[in-house]
Amino acid sequence: MVLIVLGFIIFIAINVVVKNNPVAAKFAGAGRILALVFILLGISTACVKQIDAGEIGVKSLFGSIQNDIMGSGLHFINPLLDVKKLDVKTQNYTMSGVNDEGNKAGDDAIKVLTSDGLEVTIDLTVLYRVVGADAPRLLRETGEDYRDKIVRPITRTKIRDNAVYYQAVDLFGSKRDEFQQRIYKSIEDDF
Repeated sequence: MVLIVLGFIIFIAINVVVKNNPVAAKFAGAGRILALVFILLGISTACVKQIDAGEIGVKSLFGSIQNDIMGSGLHFINPLLDVKKLDVKTQNYTMSGVNDEGNKAGDDAIKVLTSDGLEVTIDLTVLYRVVGADAPRLLRETGEDYRDKIVRPITRTKIRDNAVYYQAVDLFGSKRDEFQQRIYKSIEDDF
């Protein structure tokens, strides 16, 4: 888009200079050709979008999200379309008490109350991925910051909701796998 605007600016500047300075008229043809080259180059680059492996593209025209998605590869599109790229590979979101380990700075570990009334701090990593077919709906209803609007709050809520069924000793001992499966099932249902 920048090249298109630059081409129009060059075209207008050449016409103004030629009108005010007849000596510069001999350069008008070359200037107009240069402007045309910039405009055509801008249009051709705006029509081509590359989507990398593990990503999908969601088309947006003047803020209106379209339902069709673009898979990985090279695509020829309307130059007015804006393509938002989303990662569809498995991603992780870590909440940790170590300052530089998680996705948020500082202590982001989850503090939960267990069935015996004790407060337990849990470090957690959630693996998730965006389902390609649902990506337009995700962008339309949530936006590009779905990690902070969906992944983090739902995870924290489900951890707290499920921890109340276990005693503190069980969370780190014999029922840890059962606790993880219960969390996995409840998060999967909401995601």
